[in-house]
Amino acid sequence: MSKPTYRSAPVGGCTSAEITRAADGTTRLTSTEPLRWFPERLTDCLEETAARWPDRTLVAKREGASGDWRRISYAEMLQRVQAIGQALVDRGLSAERPLVILSDNDLEHFTLSLGAMWAGVPYAPISPAYALLSQDFAKLRHILTTLTPGLVFAANGSAFARAITACVGDDVGLVFTTGAVEGRAHTSFDSLLATVPGASGAAAHAAVGPDTIAKFLFTSGSTKQPKGVINTQRMLCANQQMIRQCMAFLADEPPVLVDWLPWNHTFGGNHNCGITLYNGGTLYIDEGKPTPAGIAQTLRNLREISPTVYFNVPKGFEEIAVAMDTDDVLRQSFFKRVQAFFFAGAGLSQAVWDQLDAHAEHTIGERVMVLTGLGMTETAPSSMFAMGTEVKSGDIGLPCPGVEIKLVPQGNKTGDKVEVRFRGPNLMPGYWRAPEQTAEAFDDEGFYCTGDAVKFIDPAHPGKGLAFDGRIAEDFKLSTGTFVSVGPLRARVIAAGAPYVQDAVVTGINRDDIGLFIIPRLDECRALVARAVDAVGLDGATAAKRPAPELLHSAPVRAVFQKLADELWAAGTGSANRVARLHVLAEPLSIDKGEVTDKGSVNQRAVLTHRAALVDSLYEGDDPFVILPRKG
Repeated sequence: MSKPTYRSAPVGGCTSAEITRAADGTTRLTSTEPLRWFPERLTDCLEETAARWPDRTLVAKREGASGDWRRISYAEMLQRVQAIGQALVDRGLSAERPLVILSDNDLEHFTLSLGAMWAGVPYAPISPAYALLSQDFAKLRHILTTLTPGLVFAANGSAFARAITACVGDDVGLVFTTGAVEGRAHTSFDSLLATVPGASGAAAHAAVGPDTIAKFLFTSGSTKQPKGVINTQRMLCANQQMIRQCMAFLADEPPVLVDWLPWNHTFGGNHNCGITLYNGGTLYIDEGKPTPAGIAQTLRNLREISPTVYFNVPKGFEEIAVAMDTDDVLRQSFFKRVQAFFFAGAGLSQAVWDQLDAHAEHTIGERVMVLTGLGMTETAPSSMFAMGTEVKSGDIGLPCPGVEIKLVPQGNKTGDKVEVRFRGPNLMPGYWRAPEQTAEAFDDEGFYCTGDAVKFIDPAHPGKGLAFDGRIAEDFKLSTGTFVSVGPLRARVIAAGAPYVQDAVVTGINRDDIGLFIIPRLDECRALVARAVDAVGLDGATAAKRPAPELLHSAPVRAVFQKLADELWAAGTGSANRVARLHVLAEPLSIDKGEVTDKGSVNQRAVLTHRAALVDSLYEGDDPFVILPRKG
């Protein structure tokens, strides 16, 4: 078989590393390529591009009944942010009284964020789920108490009225694009935009430097309450230069992104928005989502706009790959000029990876590189990348230029896991107003302790880089003392259960064997039932609308999960990775109880804590819905 060919896309920066082993058992890795110059302020990139290419589109979003793209050029955006910056200065906003943005990605959000950075006013984009989906607003209340905001923005005040009334004090100013909150005065976004820039705004901008706080990004709170990560201008600019050196193709032409990833998370808000601005590119705001219902908007956008690099979570790539099976217009547009795909947030299944490769070869006669890495809110986000054509799911690669990696063995208490720690100019100075949590986050050499475990892809050839080995805090011991590595097992379960498994919670702490709570993809299960019932001449559409408990324990769905249980048992090589029982959860995970974050990350310990009785029934034989593997 001939070796596959790939579309040319230069990479660098993290393709080789110096590796040293210390007497204390730690291993250190640094890129062989030094970090190059980067600007002091991210808004300097806006000024530079506005001067050189004033009419180039910076950001665009579909608006109105027609869904036409509304575009804002670099020159127009520079005028907008100077006006917004002045308006924020006039209101006396500061790190002690920052700007809070409650609503999702849009042109006003983008303008406010740059205007705040221009004036040196920290801003905090908050997950809309904390205001719109939560029933008790506990996380939103915690965040606002931590921040003490001076101004709160929401695109539609009416939509956020309940949360604002419950959590935002009367002394805090409100800004809306549309809508209102009964009994509360507010300012329109357009009136902020009409502010005339003056001397005080110019002075505030001149005072912005590398150590100025650009934003507060809150962690997902998957283990505890969300923490406010301080993001400085140095962090953002240094990280963008790291990314440019690693994804060297970004310097070849201005990048074009079609992106839905939320700006209250570091992947969308720092990584992707930053790539656009830092490299003079264009960002098309995608209002789609990687779900069966939400993907239609994404597909519409991708049929019209051909990205030069495409970022998504694995589920998004899965939905696009399936759609391309029957959509030639989508396939032609998607592959027209894309130089690389990048995924994060979870592992990309081999089946989806193979589909992308097959579609690329059919469409352009060669494959497109699929890249990934490891990053987090505390590192702005990127610290290491897996680059090139040999990347596999689970690989995280080598450090970016300027990043130092320290690998610290955790000893027998974690089954010989090795934690990865980071130090570099992209690292946060700490958590906002949380000195104890800040102190706990760093070791005595100033390395950030990630809690992530890693291992060498090939111990005999460490230069090939590192692979992800799970979250250390999730791992546990069986009653026999055997360690269970949760991360790799979950990844295997999700891959084996595709497309019916969204995630899995691993049970077995101080038990004799491993069990699973399966978090199903209800849409796929409904489609399965519809197909099965239609095949025997009944009304499949009606059958698929049954309540979740009835649906999940119908014969077609149960057969799928019985087969999964059988396969997982047969694939196990010992008690540390052999699944002995599973239960498919009908009750959705709760964001208020901390079982799941707004971005879909599952908190293993919270699920086990809140569903302790269900864990007991799983092992005590009184769970009527338990599925046991057929061991013969």
